[in-house]
Amino acid sequence: MDDNILIREAQSAREQSYCPYSGYAVGACLESKDGRLFKACNVENASYGLSICAERAAVALAVSRGAMEFTRIAVAAEGTMPYPCGACLQVLREFGADDMEIITASGTSVERGTLGGFLPARFALDKSDER
Repeated sequence: MDDNILIREAQSAREQSYCPYSGYAVGACLESKDGRLFKACNVENASYGLSICAERAAVALAVSRGAMEFTRIAVAAEGTMPYPCGACLQVLREFGADDMEIITASGTSVERGTLGGFLPARFALDKSDER
């Protein structure tokens, strides 16, 4: 699938953002290993710690629909480039490999990286571990 489609879907999701406190609307579009797309936006709360980033909202939506392996995500905003925060990167790492592509877009600027590049030292248990 073309990166531009993923970016456009993230930009579209951004339009639904609820961001009365920061004014920073963010949209994300997550692609599962089987090619499905899941898009979501950030949702803020007066108790700031209860806010949820677009990336984690997209992961929650995807998992609730049965997708648990992801290949890439596009994150879109206007103004400051929307780099995923540490919490979002850690959640993405639960379901994506180090080579998962992360695309960030603001206006006409686009940057690409990998999950391993953004989060080189992550917390990960061996999934074969019997804990």
